[in-house]
Amino acid sequence: MHVALDATYSLDRNLSGVGVYSREILFGLARTHPQDRFEFCYRPHRFLHSFRDRLPRNASRRLLRGAPHAGLFHALNQRVDVPALRTVSTFHDLFVITGEYSTSEFRARFTEQARLAARRSDLIIAISRFTAGQVEEFLGVEPSRIRVIPHGVHVPSIERQNTSRQNLVLFVGAIQRRKNVRNLVRAFERMPASWRLALAGAADGFGAAEELRAVESSPRKADIDVLGYITAVELETLYRRARIFAFPSLDEGFGMPVLDAMANSVPVITSRRSALPEVAGDAALLVNPDDPEEIANALVRLASDPGLRDDLARRGRERALRFSWESALTKTWEVYKELTGSTAPPE
Repeated sequence: MHVALDATYSLDRNLSGVGVYSREILFGLARTHPQDRFEFCYRPHRFLHSFRDRLPRNASRRLLRGAPHAGLFHALNQRVDVPALRTVSTFHDLFVITGEYSTSEFRARFTEQARLAARRSDLIIAISRFTAGQVEEFLGVEPSRIRVIPHGVHVPSIERQNTSRQNLVLFVGAIQRRKNVRNLVRAFERMPASWRLALAGAADGFGAAEELRAVESSPRKADIDVLGYITAVELETLYRRARIFAFPSLDEGFGMPVLDAMANSVPVITSRRSALPEVAGDAALLVNPDDPEEIANALVRLASDPGLRDDLARRGRERALRFSWESALTKTWEVYKELTGSTAPPE
């Protein structure tokens, strides 16, 4: 098979969930299908940066301009400027369309790109059932064209997690209005004095200044660490230190940090909204993200109940084991085969 993929989003200095997904799919497919040919395509503003990556032997580097020449094109982030002979798009979320989480100019541009990608794609991969439902509802895509393929996670060995935990509440994600840091900070103010809150993520998202003002004005400001974007090694250390992971986001197409925390045996508090209950299942405490008091009650409950923490940590790790990048790669390849006529579509 000859496959072209939009690799543009795999190069961001501060990789988001889309960037992590892009790299897992790009390099994972090339690794697991060594006899097939892959074109890693980059938009002009990223093409020169792409030379920092050493590509697999069965992959070549191409400028993404016009229709890809491969028999199949996979748009890894819901944007298709010119469709190929056969086109697959991955849709991650539509929160820009459904919520006040961006400028009006960006919303208009995003909405048009999403509509075009939906119309120009033969099949669509949605990363959750929640996102699939939004693609159907807001973009008018019939369910027969949508395939749900969740993200995966790398689960570290138990031995690597046997470290001394600290009284630390960890949040991971870009600081922006949608991530709801403001209500998390308010909730944290109810925690015992021995606890700290760490906010790990770039502070450059939409509405970040307003979210950070909650930190500056908090009576617990001295106990809150705003870390900015951190390396993978630093993040791994934080997951090993934290006793609680809190992610009361207002809207997520999937919620990769929740899965990462579970994989690292950190008990999770997250929102009963968007795709987050779908990812967390029964292995987390679910809260109303609009209610700081409810978030606070969950934090205090976990802080005071080691048995509950241990139970959620165990259940979270077991749940994380259900999500693998190997499964995502296999199912993505099945979509390619379906589109090229190698196999019948699922019933």
